[in-house]
Amino acid sequence: MLISTAYAQSAPAAAPANDLSSSLMSMLPLVLMFVVLYFIMIRPQMKRQKELKAMLDALAKGDEVVTTGGMLGKIAQLGDSQIGLDVGNGVVLQLQRSAVIQVLPKGSIK
Repeated sequence: MLISTAYAQSAPAAAPANDLSSSLMSMLPLVLMFVVLYFIMIRPQMKRQKELKAMLDALAKGDEVVTTGGMLGKIAQLGDSQIGLDVGNGVVLQLQRSAVIQVLPKGSIK
């Protein structure tokens, strides 16, 4: 016959492994991935949100601003959640305060 008979061999005795250290080592890449994700994505986004909230709270009458729609104007009226934006020739638009994305330096709008 061309094929020889195969006999089952007993498995070698496994060395006792420290289960705690092996499980911690297997979790290490996952933990490192979350740490990197926090410092690259979550933390900068939280910082931007904090700066935007501070800017919206500091809005004052007469500030020149840019809205999310790209409109430029001076703040004519302030409310808790809305502003009146003077866009020129006495036209005042009512917008939500959150629509403001940037405060311009004085004299930017002519």
